[in-house]
Amino acid sequence: MSTLKRLVVGEPIATSDEQHQRLGRPTALAVFASDAISSTAYATEEILLVLVPVAGLAALSDLVPLSIIVMVLLVIVITSYRQTIFAYPSGGGSYVVSRENLGQNASLVAGASLLVDYILTVAVSVSAGVAAITSAFPALFAERVLLCLFFVAVMMLANLRGLKESGRLFAGPTYVYVFSILTLIVVGLVRYYTGHLAVLPPNTESLDQLTQNGTMLTGVTVLLFLRAFSSGAVALTGIEAISNGVPAFRKPESHNAATTLMVMGGILAGFFFGISLLAKLIKPTVSEDETLLSIMGRAVLGDGTVMYYVLQFATFSILILAANTAFADFPRVSSIIASDGFLPRQLANRGDRLVFSNGVIALATVAAGLIVVFGGDTSRLIPLYAVGVFCGFTLSQLGMVVHHRRDKAPGWKRNQVINIVGALATFVVLLVVVYSKFSKGAWVPVLLIPMIVLVFRRVHRHYETVKASLAVTPADRVTRHAHTVVVLIGSVNRGVLSAVAYARSMRPDRLVAISVVTSPEEEDRIVGAWEAFALPVELRTVFSPYRDLTGPVLEVIEELDAERPDDVITVVIPEFVVEHWWDAALHNQSAALLRTKLRQRPNTAITLIPVQVSEHRPPSVERQKQEKR
Repeated sequence: MSTLKRLVVGEPIATSDEQHQRLGRPTALAVFASDAISSTAYATEEILLVLVPVAGLAALSDLVPLSIIVMVLLVIVITSYRQTIFAYPSGGGSYVVSRENLGQNASLVAGASLLVDYILTVAVSVSAGVAAITSAFPALFAERVLLCLFFVAVMMLANLRGLKESGRLFAGPTYVYVFSILTLIVVGLVRYYTGHLAVLPPNTESLDQLTQNGTMLTGVTVLLFLRAFSSGAVALTGIEAISNGVPAFRKPESHNAATTLMVMGGILAGFFFGISLLAKLIKPTVSEDETLLSIMGRAVLGDGTVMYYVLQFATFSILILAANTAFADFPRVSSIIASDGFLPRQLANRGDRLVFSNGVIALATVAAGLIVVFGGDTSRLIPLYAVGVFCGFTLSQLGMVVHHRRDKAPGWKRNQVINIVGALATFVVLLVVVYSKFSKGAWVPVLLIPMIVLVFRRVHRHYETVKASLAVTPADRVTRHAHTVVVLIGSVNRGVLSAVAYARSMRPDRLVAISVVTSPEEEDRIVGAWEAFALPVELRTVFSPYRDLTGPVLEVIEELDAERPDDVITVVIPEFVVEHWWDAALHNQSAALLRTKLRQRPNTAITLIPVQVSEHRPPSVERQKQEKR
């Protein structure tokens, strides 16, 4: 297993090499910005999937106004997170900002929102990436769930190898996607405005499927407009990732992170607006069976051309790799929450490759479960997505308002106004998402986030209880207790002799051997062997008519404990260690059962004496001495 781990994960990296594992800006853009950039592949489509079923192709006229509103919100949020990067260079994003400025309750809500956001990032990104491939190869549509699970596993293994290595691996596909979308937009606009690209004819089959044969066509209401806006606002997902992962950047961390954030914002805004504008001009009919980018790619780049397939594979790649943002940030955020005592401490530990391995595995497991439950359907997962995102945005910006008011750094009033406007805007979007999509799945994170907060509190209460129980007061002193040692034996063998020798070396106040027997014949055999070896230890045999082992042993230990109330009891258990793991199935694991029961007793220590058993084991030194004598 150790060899397999080294092949899959790689050789361990020393803690002293942590600085060399940090990311430069080009690689960091691929690692932390792939989620935000990838949302351009489906954000425009999600707007149309809301509007077209009610308004038909007339909904395309609303794309540009909606895109402009989303871009304004994007500028506000990016400006806010740029401030966060410089104010809190240790990372943690909205969780740390809320913890430092809004108190524990707000920080737990922000932390729960971030974790939900990252889990859904993996589920949505991978399912959307697989949708891009099944659009180009429809025969794979029936296997989309298995494909999603396969890619989640690949992402998990890649990230277990380390952040820098996974970043280098995934940087290429990210930049290919940037080139492909830029080509699609530029070529499409040039061809349209030069008269070489006509408006696409309506796809009546897809339109009838979406509009229920045209019977539901009406105008776009205010509520529908808001709902479409909330769907398009998923383009903002992933913006917070860079602020969460500032420590992963090379020095100067804050400067490099802020520069990467601005580059990401420019790419995101340009692509989202460009795709929306191109869609408005050529009027593609959005479909449930083919992605919008695929439809537009066929029209602009040519059906079956090399560039079309480059676009599809690049879209697939960036959507799959968008999950890498979550794999980079979820473990880091969960480690901070775990360090504060609100998640299991295992999540705070780095693995062999200087990554938070337990967080990577936990993220992959939960995301895979979501994909199975929702059938790998992106549109069913999107309503779950936005709630956590905008809840985190709102709390982060409220926290920055308090931060500016407290620190009063140069320009704090201007920055405070930006954050107030941003908090109000993202809060409105949050309300719109919850209200307009509550019945379509938004109720899940609305219930899930408070439940996660309760889990946080339960974990924290446990750690506080343990801390209080182990606390030392000035009155505590190391006191002398009587020491009783109990050796458990099943028969007289080499393991028992070693256990007795070890027990005697502790020089206890009292030493007792206990053997559980089920018949008088078995008792005579044990006592006879004990006397034959002349072992200078008191032997107690306990009759067990129902062949139970742990019950009679615990009863005898209780009796011994009652004889000396101030004593500490050490139970010595011989345990056979077999040569091969498959040989363990041939043994009854009685030592493990006894250990589990005895751990519940106060003032009881358990000592295992391992006895290695091998088919080719040479005689022991003791046995050789006995043969010489």
